[in-house]
Amino acid sequence: MYLLGLLVPFFVYNLALKASDVAASQPGGQEHGIARFLDLMRSDVFFNLGYALLWIGLFVATRNKGPLRWAVLFLFHTLTILVIIVNTCAHQYLRENGTTLDYAIIAEWLPKFEEIVPILTDGVPLSAWVVLGVALLYAIFGPWLLTRAVEWWRGRPGRPSVGTPEAYSFLGSLGLWLLALGFVLLSLLVVSDSPGVGKSVARAPFVNVVLTGVEEATAEQYISETADADPVNGAADASLAPSPETENRNVVFVHLESTRERSVTPYNEQLNTTPFLDELAKKSLLVERSYVVVPRSSKATVAINCGVDPPLYQGPEFEPGGIPARCLAHLLKEQGYRTAFFQSSSETMDEYSGMAKNLGYEEYYPSESMDTEGFEATNYISYEDDIMLEPSKKWLEEHKDEPFFVEYLTGSGHDDYRCLGTRHGREAFAEDELLNRYLNCLRLQDIFLKNLIDQYKKLGLYDDTIFVIFGDHGEGFGEHGRYLHGDTIYEESLRVPLIFHDPKRFQDGERVKGLSNQTDILPTVLEMLGYKVNNGQYPGYSLLHPLPEERTLRFNCITERKCLASIKGYEKYIHHYDDQPDEVFDLSEDPLEKRNLAGERGQKELDERREELLAWRSRINAGYSEHAAETNPN
Repeated sequence: MYLLGLLVPFFVYNLALKASDVAASQPGGQEHGIARFLDLMRSDVFFNLGYALLWIGLFVATRNKGPLRWAVLFLFHTLTILVIIVNTCAHQYLRENGTTLDYAIIAEWLPKFEEIVPILTDGVPLSAWVVLGVALLYAIFGPWLLTRAVEWWRGRPGRPSVGTPEAYSFLGSLGLWLLALGFVLLSLLVVSDSPGVGKSVARAPFVNVVLTGVEEATAEQYISETADADPVNGAADASLAPSPETENRNVVFVHLESTRERSVTPYNEQLNTTPFLDELAKKSLLVERSYVVVPRSSKATVAINCGVDPPLYQGPEFEPGGIPARCLAHLLKEQGYRTAFFQSSSETMDEYSGMAKNLGYEEYYPSESMDTEGFEATNYISYEDDIMLEPSKKWLEEHKDEPFFVEYLTGSGHDDYRCLGTRHGREAFAEDELLNRYLNCLRLQDIFLKNLIDQYKKLGLYDDTIFVIFGDHGEGFGEHGRYLHGDTIYEESLRVPLIFHDPKRFQDGERVKGLSNQTDILPTVLEMLGYKVNNGQYPGYSLLHPLPEERTLRFNCITERKCLASIKGYEKYIHHYDDQPDEVFDLSEDPLEKRNLAGERGQKELDERREELLAWRSRINAGYSEHAAETNPN
């Protein structure tokens, strides 16, 4: 009774969560019938059967009370609670993001728990906490209370168990353990052939977390036999050399958080979310096909500020001295520039307090340093971007007589999109409520941009300032079953706006046609200022010249060993490791990536594209690892 009092509810609870996950994981609400549904449930059924038989065998083996019995009882409750927590978190993660919870995600965020506290307190619905709380309370006290209730009802409280011969207990336990092992092994054998639904979704959540941890621990580092020159450390000793064209003009980066290309007016004239940016773009250099490298704010910040591909694994950009290349703030400080970094979000967002220092900024102003009275929160970590205007004005008035480089990191685009309650009202951009909230947040960023430009005009700084306006990454809203950015490797997450506004040029509006990514910003700004680079080379291209037609762009998901992609011309290739089949899309004919052409390509071609991506990943990560070893030899 004690065992079944926990194992049966445990079994039902886990399968109920998985049934909900299977229904939610079908992109676009696709239906695959009862056979497909059962196929995706199979791993969970086998895992739960194996788990139950394991503990039944252990209880049989320790039937007589004693220290060993109490140890098994403690482990029974502890491990069951752990599985419940993992399964519940995986369920909520899939519900919010449309992708699975892997070991790499847990390993990254547990050491930075203070950063996810706002997400847990404000981003997770109360109903989810209630469900988890009830499940945990029952896992702790339920079996004992149930057993006592049954004993009381039968009138035999505390009746001792009947002894069992040791040989019978051992043989019975061994048989149960072998069956448990068999069921657990069967839970690993999953296949997924549904678009967007990989093996990780088909696996039982706890099995997936454990298995991805084992895969990461045992994975061999891919070493390319045809490695190019180091694309990261090549700018470790870079410096600037003035030329006859050099002008000490101000540089301003306007960093649009979570802003995708298709959701701003200059790239989608049917959507009037950013009318001011649209007017500005008509007198600017607009990059038509601008991409991220990794869809995450910290990674984008490295590529934009430092002109190199960011690390494709977690951590180096947050560590002191962790970025090998010399960033724009470092370079311009040596030319007499003052530098500052403002953000309307908390300094805990992606550890930007350390990031700003690593990038070379002298002064850093997060939302904690600003007066927030009268400004609404736009998500669980940010306020209206206008809170940056007053500290910006004060700083500019102090430094307007010397050249400066300033970055403004907006926060309104960040999830969970609370921009409908601000003093600016709301617009009806989309029928979907979540998407409409997001688009209204982009509208607030546009209002801030207008106010910022007006500030520069009033202070007499506008004409001598180059403004670079860019999105750090896009967002998914279920177009491919994924939400937010992270592990969304499709165009909605990778493609972002990029606009250079210079009051002294581009007045008739100019366009960049080729493939570009965020590493092109630094060399473009340096050429606009008239500086040459000495003692180093950055891999990006200046966008003041035509881009090479044969250029290939490469991308990596946030989660380790989750997905990679590359674009050559208009052909995009996506590799999902062993989770689901590769994908190929013709973006010229299929910009929304609906028709997978991988079946029309030869296996040799797909293998070559995969090997090329793995070699790129190997080179980038090796560059950061080598730099870390040199910087911190101990």
